Amino acid sequence: MITIDRVGKTKGRRTILRDVSFEARPGRVTGFLGPNGAGKTSTIRILLGLDRPGGGRALVDGRPYAAISRPLTVVGALLDGSGAHRARSARAHLRWVAASNGIAGRRVDEVLEIVGLTDDASRRTGRFSLGMSRRLGLAAALLGDPPVLVLDEPVNGLDPGGIRWMRSFLRDSAGQGRTVLLSSHLMGELAEIADDVVVIDKGAVVAQGTLAGVTGDHATLEDAFFALTGSERSW
Repeated sequence: MITIDRVGKTKGRRTILRDVSFEARPGRVTGFLGPNGAGKTSTIRILLGLDRPGGGRALVDGRPYAAISRPLTVVGALLDGSGAHRARSARAHLRWVAASNGIAGRRVDEVLEIVGLTDDASRRTGRFSLGMSRRLGLAAALLGDPPVLVLDEPVNGLDPGGIRWMRSFLRDSAGQGRTVLLSSHLMGELAEIADDVVVIDKGAVVAQGTLAGVTGDHATLEDAFFALTGSERSW
């Protein structure tokens, strides 16, 4: 389970996050929704120990990320890009990541098959499309077969077939009991996947609950978001 408890962050005089609190539970896809700049990525970076909060706690199964030994076996994370050196092949990159957490090399070919990159395993990642890079990043997140997945805008760069595959993969992952936290600014996409929704705007959570609960009497999640935030339909 993921617990975000009263997390705050400032940068100079600017407030990035204000008392952000929510949970993502096992067996469910939690959609973290908001426009670009709302605070989604900042929250995720704090959860993964990449940034320090100004206050509050971000925990995975009751522990801060930095306290987890062999973190890839607990949390699989996909942020912007694959993290691979452009001159390395996909297989070489994954072998290096696996070795860093004591994961058997045979797992590399397993995750390449899961994400559909087996035929491209020997290609240099610098020649990958954006969609292929996202798949490679997901493969790295899956190396430790973690019970928690944290994915920031995972469908960016995917073609329609890739988006359908990602939807199915995330639903299957939750069905297997994993905790899935998925951030996105694509409201229609989240409505297709999420069990629970956390809506963030200008660094503060403005609504959270089940998808049906947050949508309420509105026809769509998009309608609910703009009603909740008063934002203009410009993104």
